Amino acid sequence: MAFSQRLNQSTGLVEAHLVALLDNLAAGATPERLIAAMRHGTLSGGKRFRPFLVLETAAMFGLPAEAALETAAAVECVHCYSLIHDDLPAMDDDDMRRGRPTVHKAFDEWTAILAGDALLALAFERLAQPATHADPAVRMELVAELARASGSAGMVGGQCLDLEAEKLGQPAQPTVAHVQRLQAMKTGALLRFSCEAGAILARAGLAARRQLASYGASIGLAFQIADDLLDVAGDAVAMGKAVGKDGAKATLHSASDWAAARARLAALEAQAVAALACFGAEADILREAARFVVQRER
Repeated sequence: MAFSQRLNQSTGLVEAHLVALLDNLAAGATPERLIAAMRHGTLSGGKRFRPFLVLETAAMFGLPAEAALETAAAVECVHCYSLIHDDLPAMDDDDMRRGRPTVHKAFDEWTAILAGDALLALAFERLAQPATHADPAVRMELVAELARASGSAGMVGGQCLDLEAEKLGQPAQPTVAHVQRLQAMKTGALLRFSCEAGAILARAGLAARRQLASYGASIGLAFQIADDLLDVAGDAVAMGKAVGKDGAKATLHSASDWAAARARLAALEAQAVAALACFGAEADILREAARFVVQRER
């Protein structure tokens, strides 16, 4: 099955699982307004690339998709929470996301904040459930690693560095090293965890986990560089959000130049593919995924 077919198949599985999770919340004590905002921020399309990586890495070790769906959904809940909060006026101040009004525009700021908070809590609630894995030690490791990837030394810390550059002008002249650190935290950490999660679920060996972490780190950096370049040259309709908004942000092409950023993308793709050498043909879809990250147009 080709990469695009596998991605579409994964998207359908994850989407259906997210619908079921949110329907279950709606049947309980969750306020109607809050669940509506959570649905708006979660069920609005998107590539579901991070959960795809969870499912694909699990499949490499022989696990069926059903055994990794809870973890894949948890990762997507964290990602969607981060988008809801990123779009707020105090942060990136975006009105459109995936071709629709952002949550704070469709509802209001306080509802958007609470919807993001609830999705973050839901992610860890799902990881803690026996349905995620029968072994409590595996569930504990997934919780700890996702917390690390999404917290102060990961995604949240990277967002802080990003906003310091944009809103405070610190540092005044971002270096390539600073930008790479920012991107490894803001985008790379969650993508890296997504690649490791399948191996954790399968209780794979340390060597295999390290190679997948290396792969994830490479495509994480590549994903953010490609995103920054699309902000300059991408089409707003195709991307479903405003472009040309990152002029004050610390990006690789602003810290060096356009050609250097494109060269770095190619090098990261090569690094990602090299990290998969030990897995043979079982990793072919992940190799195509690295190419997709580098060549994507939205």
